[in-house]
Parts: sequence; C-alpha cells; structure tokens
Amino acid sequence: LQIELHHNVGRSRRGEGTHENRRRAANKKVKSGTMEQAPAGEWPEAWVMPEGECEDQKALNKQDPNVPVTVEELKDIGICYWKLDAAAYEYPKISVPWDPKDAVDPKLSKLRDDRGYSYADIITVHPDTLPEYDAKVKAFFEEHIHDAEEIRYILGGSGFFDVRNKEDRWVRIHIKSGDLMTLPEGIYHRFTVDEADRIHAMRLFIGQPVWTPFNRPCEEHESRKKYVEEFLEEKKTEG
Repeated sequence: LQIELHHNVGRSRRGEGTHENRRRAANKKVKSGTMEQAPAGEWPEAWVMPEGECEDQKALNKQDPNVPVTVEELKDIGICYWKLDAAAYEYPKISVPWDPKDAVDPKLSKLRDDRGYSYADIITVHPDTLPEYDAKVKAFFEEHIHDAEEIRYILGGSGFFDVRNKEDRWVRIHIKSGDLMTLPEGIYHRFTVDEADRIHAMRLFIGQPVWTPFNRPCEEHESRKKYVEEFLEEKKTEG
C-alpha cells in the first residue's frame, strides 16, 4: 500500500472533483455561523526560521534569539486553526479512504458539515508504515502549492508545516495531536516529521481528492495568482 501525504491518493480520480467544482463547493459551504477558530492561546507555536538552506529538516530550526510568529500573522496569510481532543476518540492507523460521516467527535462533525468535507483518509508517517520512508519524507519537504485548500487533523505524533510569510521567509508551525489546521489554496509550503519520526494524521477534502503538488516556481499558476491577490497584494484604499 502506497501512502503519501501529497503525491498519490486520488491523483487520477478527478471525476466530480474538478478545481471549479471544489471552489464552488467551498464557497457554498463556508458561511457565517461556522465553528469559531481556537483562541490565540491554543494555537501551535510558530517562529521564523533562519535564512539559508535547512540542513536538518526535522530539527526545530529556531533563530537565536527566537523570532516568534503571532496568531494574527498566521491568520493574515490565510492559516485557519481549530483545537480538538484527538485522544478522546479512536482512529485507525491507516484507512484510505475513511468516511468522514463516521466521525463521532461532535466538533469534527461540525467542521465537516460547516466546510463541506466529503472525503477523508487517515495515514501514519513512520518508518514501519510508510515504504521508502526516508525518500518520502525528503520529498514532502519540497516547496510547493496545491490548487485547493489543504486540511490536516493531527491524531497523534508531531511534525512541522513550513509556510512562506509576506516577506517570503519560512515560518515553521509545530503541529501536534489535536491540531486541525488548514492552509489556503496557492500558499507556498512544505511538510516534515520532527525528530520523533511519527505523525498520525487525517486528511480531509471537498469532493474527490487530488493531492497533486505544484513545485515552486509557479507564479503563473491560477491558484498562486489567487493567493497573491487575496493575501499578499496591498489593498487599494479609497480617499
């Protein structure tokens, strides 16, 4: 069984899950009255990484002194976050797919319904469960975008999502059990396990899943243009 975070499951199963259909579904489902995001004190720790090549992707890679990133700064580049109690419910180590209708956690069920998530799978990134583990973990660390929102619910273990901020610097977000985070369509990012070498995660999707990564540079990609327009360009003010 080949299990990859971005590069395998659902790549060829586009069907009803075209980019435009997913966009319409997201616009329809994400509306006022949805579950509020976690308060600032519950968000995962984030910091600006040192400039230059990352020699050890699994290490913390903090500057000295550390340069923390605030929740408002994360929200300002499109990150969304909810805190759930993953330890209170049982999930399989691997299930491809996993029906999100089977969720018994009321908070997960509400997010599923509010945001229109109709597909899910559950994976465990660990040397015992992921063939060619070292090569795969290295591949996950390639900088890329997706043409849809990326949703990850961490059921156990820990790892890092790195995202580019408005100055094009890497911001490292340390994700752990109970963290449910979304990255907006078109944001440059990468993923790695940390030094514990284990992360148990649920991936959610609107429509049929397409995990295709588009490696940087891809400034002409429509999803990247959309992201730049929404989050990076200065908004013109009247007057």
